[in-house]
Amino acid sequence: MNYILQAKNLTKIYKDKEVVSNVNLHVKKGEIYGFLGPNGAGKTTIMRMILNLVKPSHGEILVFDQKLTPTSYELFKRIGNIIEYPIFYDKLTARENLKLHCEYIGYYDKDGIDAALTMVQLKDFEDKPVKDFSLGMKQRLGIARAILSKPELLILDEPLNGLDPVGIKEVRKLFKILKEDYGMTLLISSHNLGEIEKVADTIAIIKDGRLINEILMEEIRSEHIGYIELETDDIKKSVFVINEILKITNFKIIDTQTIRIYESEIAEGEISKALILNDVLVTKMNKKEHSLEDYFMKMINGGGPIA
Repeated sequence: MNYILQAKNLTKIYKDKEVVSNVNLHVKKGEIYGFLGPNGAGKTTIMRMILNLVKPSHGEILVFDQKLTPTSYELFKRIGNIIEYPIFYDKLTARENLKLHCEYIGYYDKDGIDAALTMVQLKDFEDKPVKDFSLGMKQRLGIARAILSKPELLILDEPLNGLDPVGIKEVRKLFKILKEDYGMTLLISSHNLGEIEKVADTIAIIKDGRLINEILMEEIRSEHIGYIELETDDIKKSVFVINEILKITNFKIIDTQTIRIYESEIAEGEISKALILNDVLVTKMNKKEHSLEDYFMKMINGGGPIA
């Protein structure tokens, strides 16, 4: 497997307390990797260790197949990042801030600043002082700075903070462009589970400094598909209608009154009509969808079944 980033038994101890405990991450080249967990779970600390801002107490980090050390300066020319809240020189304009960043990292591409500002929808505000920017605009500028040098690996800590719904939609589209058109690998932490669900290829869930699970989004979707749940006064006759008349095989009897049907192509109305025509009383019918939020809550609460 071609991993661009790996953490092996990553541990961080502050004042005799383990805030990160034996975390193992596997980020594949060219994917969007969603990093999820409650506040204080250890996400930002792990990202800081990956970026050499915090030294691990134990374990190791491999980036581009190289072990990270305190002198891995060259590796970070290939990485862009936002950690927590992006900081700028407020009296300088957006363009001046990005130009200064280019000088700092030794990146000289006269068209790069224009491209980055255009990507985050800030080209019309490039000459405006950052002190006059909203929180969402500063967040966009932070993303522009992170992608300016077209890094191979992009690490973003809560990049959707401060964005309105339109901004979130635009940034989500940008993430896909960076992955598909520029070949970037993205590691994104976020509280916005709905948005992560739309873009992530893999997710990792962390709680109290420990990795609970690392799983492909397609596995979550396949394991936790939507279903139609119905309640009836005659379970035996209902099963006959579902199986023999509607030819549905993918269903489950939950209890003496409840059936779950997992075939997504059949409409609720069609099921209800068939049951009524065969003198079966349907007392309740609902379509339910499992989501990343369902899965996340299941994992955070100890891995019990999703209701």
